[in-house]
Amino acid sequence: VQLQASGGGLVQAGGSLRLSCVVSGNIFTLSIMGWYRQAPGKQREFVARIATSGTTTYADSVKGRFTISRDNAKSTVYLQMNSLKPEDTAVYYCHRFSPYVNWGQGTQVTVSS
Repeated sequence: VQLQASGGGLVQAGGSLRLSCVVSGNIFTLSIMGWYRQAPGKQREFVARIATSGTTTYADSVKGRFTISRDNAKSTVYLQMNSLKPEDTAVYYCHRFSPYVNWGQGTQVTVSS
């Protein structure tokens, strides 16, 4: 199983980016998916999660600015990030919570002030 994340980059504060994560295999529709991030010198932290029903959960730090979504036909989960702040700078990781735990490779997001 592979979780292939993309879409990171360098953006100015206040800007937007959209991350994508394509998941291989045939159980995407059964999967609870999400995103984590890890800033330099810090522990990896939860960002957002989307259930098979489409129900979403967010970290307080990104509520109102980030939106997680999924396209089951494309086996892809997205993270739309708006109003980015320098403190959002991190490596962002795609994650499957269930039915199997998997991590994708990270994609770097850098927000300049």
